[in-house]
Amino acid sequence: MNLHEYQGKQLFAQYGLPVSKGIATKTPADAAAAADTIGGDMFVVKAQVHAGGRGKAGGVKLVKTK
Repeated sequence: MNLHEYQGKQLFAQYGLPVSKGIATKTPADAAAAADTIGGDMFVVKAQVHAGGRGKAGGVKLVKTK
């Protein structure tokens, strides 16, 4: 079974396991709105892929601006 990270987090939450806040988005505008919803001054933006090595390929970024 291939799950994206956000799908796995949804399953964990359904069974009462602790998960970090996160919102799946498809556009930059949606990502900015999600950042407003979550709050904070730094965010991690992750590409959702079924392949390994997402971080090495540049699919995980720490951002300080919207």
